[in-house]
Amino acid sequence: MIQAFALILACELVGEVTVQATSLPIPGPVLGMLLLLAWLFLRGGVSDRLERTASALLSNLSLLFVPAGVGVLVHWEAIREGWLPLVVALVGSTLITLAVTALVMLGMQRLMGLRGERREDG
Repeated sequence: MIQAFALILACELVGEVTVQATSLPIPGPVLGMLLLLAWLFLRGGVSDRLERTASALLSNLSLLFVPAGVGVLVHWEAIREGWLPLVVALVGSTLITLAVTALVMLGMQRLMGLRGERREDG
């Protein structure tokens, strides 16, 4: 389990260092995740150890939200003063995300439908 956890952390570290060194416009952990994905493709799949480690991390994911909750409490005064822009931003971004997701889904359905029709004809 420690080796699998070290692999996950090493990929995140390499991603973070790469982003800092090259000023890439993506978060370091995202690049690290892509590196891990590439590693898994090269290896031909996920090992049992890595799967167990990832499952353990995901099952305890809610613990990672505790610092964010503490941050909200620490900055409560600022939040109370600017609650209206925060609510507008949260609701607006949620609605935009839902709309974009729906449009992407419709586009993919049309694309998959077109491909399905072409296969039947050809």
